[in-house]
Amino acid sequence: MVRHDRRYGYGVDAVRRMLVVAYDDAQILDIACPCGAWDLANRFGADPGYAIELVSAGGGAVCTSAGIPMGSGRLETVGGAIDTLMVVGGPGSEAAAADGRLLDQIRRVARRARRVAAVCTGASLLAAAGLLERRRVTTHWAYGAELAARYPDVAVDTAPLYVRDGDVYTSAGVTSALDLTLSLIVDDHGSALARAVARELVTYVHRPADQAQLSMYLATPPTDDQLVDELMRYVASNLAQDLSPRTLAARGGVSTRHLSRLFRAHLGTTPARAVRAARAEAAAHLVRHSDLPLAAVARRCGFASAQTLRAALYGHCGMNGDTIRKMADMPVARPDADDDTPVT
Repeated sequence: MVRHDRRYGYGVDAVRRMLVVAYDDAQILDIACPCGAWDLANRFGADPGYAIELVSAGGGAVCTSAGIPMGSGRLETVGGAIDTLMVVGGPGSEAAAADGRLLDQIRRVARRARRVAAVCTGASLLAAAGLLERRRVTTHWAYGAELAARYPDVAVDTAPLYVRDGDVYTSAGVTSALDLTLSLIVDDHGSALARAVARELVTYVHRPADQAQLSMYLATPPTDDQLVDELMRYVASNLAQDLSPRTLAARGGVSTRHLSRLFRAHLGTTPARAVRAARAEAAAHLVRHSDLPLAAVARRCGFASAQTLRAALYGHCGMNGDTIRKMADMPVARPDADDDTPVT
């Protein structure tokens, strides 16, 4: 169990008590990201500071998914007020969600908490404990459909990095725990402290909640041209926005003709075709791993309509949306057609 108290110049009563619930085979990054960020916030003068406690059912050493044991306190003995209850995810989450003793304790402690949070597949434990009914939540994009099927009274949305619904917070996979934690620090202490923590962690000052999870999975390879790389990162994070060649050229401070030359030289394609491929690839991921209707997938990935999306998927994968959903392991191929017409 980790506690921060007089090390930072304040007493135990002057802290925000942060309870992190783990179990065997929990993802180590789900634990490290929040705890590391809160620790840095303390070092940078968070007032009140964060008292971090790692707990588990029964207490003792918890063996993480990396094979590294971590000491933990007994969840059963936790009393008093809790600022934040956070349940982590990991390969062991399915077994943990079936542990009635653990779920009973999560329910008990949640009643003492000002807010409740889950990282990644930790959402399955909150759902099993009945804490997500009629809530909008997110989780790792690969597990959203399963969570929605098991708990039809939970509104699962795998697009955003993290979601707040009242006093319940959920985040997507693994490192999005850091984005969620930075947002909590903003709520608690303001953006200046969160920026200081982000700088120390050498990360974003934090990624917005509605940034698409799937932007990080787009398969555009890095190039030796900084401008092309920056523009493609922008495309990946803003699929629903205007990404016409004129808009991208203006963002890069070059002419559309020069932009086209850069894309041809470094990506072997045109700006419009690169955007279309990025959108189609993100849409293919969503079609495979979520139950969203094609119209919703189209909106999130920047296509004008479900019909336009169908055409893009066929050009990108050679299959329609229904077929893609039936073949979850199908590799996504690049389109061969040379189409310079912007999608939107």
